[in-house]
Amino acid sequence: MSASAAPTIWDRERLGITIGTVVLIFLAAIEALAVTTVMPVVADDLHGQALFAVAFSATLATGVIGMVAVGAWSDRAGPRAPLYTAVALFAIGLIVSGLAPDMLTFIAGRLIQGLGAGGQTVALYVVVARIYPPQLHGPIFAAYAAAWVVPSMIGPFLAGAVTEFLHWRWAFLGVAILTAAAFALVAARLRGVSLQADAADAAPVESVAADSTAAPRRRIGIVTRMMLAVVVAVCAVAVGFAADLPEGLGGRALGGPLAAVAVVVIGIALLPLLPTGTLRAAAGLPSVVLMRGLAAGAFFAAEAYIPKLLIDRFDFSPTVAGLALTLSALGWSGASAVQGRYGDVLGSRRIVWITAVLMAVGFSAALLVSIIDADPWVVVIGWGFAGGGMGLLYPRLTVLTLAYSTTADEGFNSSALSIADSTGSAVLIALAGLGFVLLPIAGVGYITVYVLALGILALALLPGLRMGDGGR
Repeated sequence: MSASAAPTIWDRERLGITIGTVVLIFLAAIEALAVTTVMPVVADDLHGQALFAVAFSATLATGVIGMVAVGAWSDRAGPRAPLYTAVALFAIGLIVSGLAPDMLTFIAGRLIQGLGAGGQTVALYVVVARIYPPQLHGPIFAAYAAAWVVPSMIGPFLAGAVTEFLHWRWAFLGVAILTAAAFALVAARLRGVSLQADAADAAPVESVAADSTAAPRRRIGIVTRMMLAVVVAVCAVAVGFAADLPEGLGGRALGGPLAAVAVVVIGIALLPLLPTGTLRAAAGLPSVVLMRGLAAGAFFAAEAYIPKLLIDRFDFSPTVAGLALTLSALGWSGASAVQGRYGDVLGSRRIVWITAVLMAVGFSAALLVSIIDADPWVVVIGWGFAGGGMGLLYPRLTVLTLAYSTTADEGFNSSALSIADSTGSAVLIALAGLGFVLLPIAGVGYITVYVLALGILALALLPGLRMGDGGR
């Protein structure tokens, strides 16, 4: 085959799917950037400062339920119906949060939104696996990352401007309206396209287990998996609520012990939902999944408090505070493009080391400003480096997951990757929030957040250096 005839993600037979799925990523990017920017204002307006972290962790926690359900559903019936259902739940959650009269209702909307967001992620991964050949997995995930470019340039600024000049509610309701419009577009793009796995190409689970680079999936039923996902979600939310226990239930004195118990239960419940050996960083796919959870947790726990630090400590407006997220998202998109082109040349080990250095720069910048009240623009610039690290790492982890998978377990492995992502983020955001609430004096709360992020980043090197290169 000539170079000119090489397949691309923009071929006629794949063009519609590429455009439709990129639109969904675009909307998810707009929402993610908007909520981080406006949450300090939302928490003030709804008198929910103690539940600030829960507003983030709640969405991630219920996302685990959506991931498990959609992973199993996609393996059995293809990803079309699961994807449509997930998009609908995402929009409903946005509407509930946008109309919320109090913080608890706002969090309820975030819980619903999480079901949709988590399911959508897994469904899109399966769509990619069913439609795109392996050599196009890197480019399509780079295109998804590139879908963050426009939101990263306008999302935080727009969310801040909407909050300042209209109302924070439109940061949610506006995305809901766009999602409803995009839903019709995506449905049209996928109409008539087969998303069923080719049974002839599906390797038996036993053959996957025999491969030293793959991880066997545990033989548990969907009902059990759903129950475990609910346990994970409930415990993750409980970690967040531990910071706001009523005095009659022991108040803050029991917050730490309750959070510790919840984390232990999460670890036990996660075992059947992840590849064998994940929590002990076994080589190959288990380390890929664990790396995703630790890296996501460290980054998003730190990022949740970046706008809050700039707004509360340095009187930045929401619009200007959003510039830190803009630089981060631009760094993420640019680094993802680099990974899409040179990821196989760099290899996993180099990518992990580069990622660790870039993220450490971002975390250290925020820590320095928290300790000595240095120029707050150091945080803005530093967070651009952190985003670059994540952009280099994230697509690589997804490519490796598909490389270690067959059509028999694409749904399970994709959901495991996303479960680790959301659970790690939810738990570490909640723990950061607990530390922030319990140590609010003299900026100690912020210091706790960024020290935690640096510690988790160091821990992530263990699985990161054991991921391998997907059998290549």
